[in-house]
Amino acid sequence: MMAEFNASSETPTALGDIFVLDLSRILAGPTATQLLGDFGATIIKVENPKTGGDDTRGWGPNFAKNPDGTSTDLSAYFMAANRNKQSIAVDISTQEGQAIIHQLAARADIIIENYKPDGLVKYGLDHKSLMKAHPSVVYCSISGFGQTGPNRDQPGYDLMAQGFGGVMSLTGDPDGVPTKVGVGIADVMCGMYATIGILAALRHRDKTGEGQHIDLSLVDASMAWLINEGTNYLTSGNAPIRRGNAHPNIVPYDAFAASDGHILVAVGNDSQFARFCDVIGRSDLGAEDKYKTNSGRIEHRETLIPQLRETLAKLTKAEILEKLQSVKVPVGPIHTVDEALNSDQATARGTIVDVAADGIDGGNIQLLANPLKLSRTPVQYRSAPPRCGQDTDSILETLKTPK
Repeated sequence: MMAEFNASSETPTALGDIFVLDLSRILAGPTATQLLGDFGATIIKVENPKTGGDDTRGWGPNFAKNPDGTSTDLSAYFMAANRNKQSIAVDISTQEGQAIIHQLAARADIIIENYKPDGLVKYGLDHKSLMKAHPSVVYCSISGFGQTGPNRDQPGYDLMAQGFGGVMSLTGDPDGVPTKVGVGIADVMCGMYATIGILAALRHRDKTGEGQHIDLSLVDASMAWLINEGTNYLTSGNAPIRRGNAHPNIVPYDAFAASDGHILVAVGNDSQFARFCDVIGRSDLGAEDKYKTNSGRIEHRETLIPQLRETLAKLTKAEILEKLQSVKVPVGPIHTVDEALNSDQATARGTIVDVAADGIDGGNIQLLANPLKLSRTPVQYRSAPPRCGQDTDSILETLKTPK
């Protein structure tokens, strides 16, 4: 299940010469900087010593343990987005702290922050101030609603972004309460968009010497990944509705109850539907003109789906899997998290990594791997998520050396 990764100075990295000053916390910003760190960038994470660092350090109940069994400040939530980073404890409200940030900014290729708009102006650490002093820097600001607009000053939380951006209206049982995605997907996707924007801005910087400001919000990103449901509305003028696990544009595409649980069926085209009907003993449905085409099945889903549910409910999950796989109709299980992470596929793909962690009970931490498989510049897991401020002294020592 688990793969061990030991970073080697001989292994090339895509971003090994990039220095990132990370003023972000919680999830969106740290997701972006962790991705950059996985590609080899040096990430200096700035944390407030007065508050104990990144808020998520205290988001239990699960924590890495000290050898004596006591909890560290490494919560599972924090560890999910903070490997391959160094932590420096700096109080940016003080002149001394601001001076340290300016010194680090002078060496940075990238600065990323997720304070409220204009939240860093009073410290002289906003994008206008730092880009004036360092015009080649790529400065990325992440906020709930962006640097402009009537909601710019509202706080940004994943739940609020999912609600405001529309995806919650599409998620959940059709007759139930609108439901957020089970993980902080608005934060994570915003972090991924941030990484893409940063890499594009770096490309421009390398060609022209010009840095630039990236303005990104959780809500903007959430609306962008409405994808087909967003364009369904723009094309038709009709607001999409919740369909549970069903698909607005493909039928049948849903979770179905078997006699011993639930299973997923995704019939992607008309020939698959004909084979699906044959193999489950419902050739009569496949022969009906109103069901032969996907457009017909969409129009008549209210009569088709109950008949399919009745038939599939008489079969076991294993029987449905075997039957549909034998005729190449997409079908699959609904794994719990432990089943997914312990599956043969996860093992083969190295989905879990074991990262050495000094001072931690057992000497290592298990993390979810980066999914990217780069053939020339592979992802590296150089260091476990840091304790708050653990690298302060060594980072300050490097600042004594001229750039």
